[in-house]
Amino acid sequence: MPNNKKNVLTIRVPEELKEKIEKYSALQGVSINQFALYAFTKELAELETNRYFTRTLREKSKQEILQNFDQIMSRTPNREVPDWDQLEP
Repeated sequence: MPNNKKNVLTIRVPEELKEKIEKYSALQGVSINQFALYAFTKELAELETNRYFTRTLREKSKQEILQNFDQIMSRTPNREVPDWDQLEP
């Protein structure tokens, strides 16, 4: 069962960063607390993802990674790319 207990975290930030946090939380229409919680959560998710891929790929060679990628991509059916998904020339 998840722990729903809320904890208080007090941090000191430079004035310029505080002003940016206030600005962007207002632009998003959320409280400073909600904005900070979102920013912390997002950054931690990125760090965890990076750690996962670093650990997973650490002992694999570039050639092995590319071969695995090609193998997976070969399973994708060839079909016409829709206009909305075309790259600009």
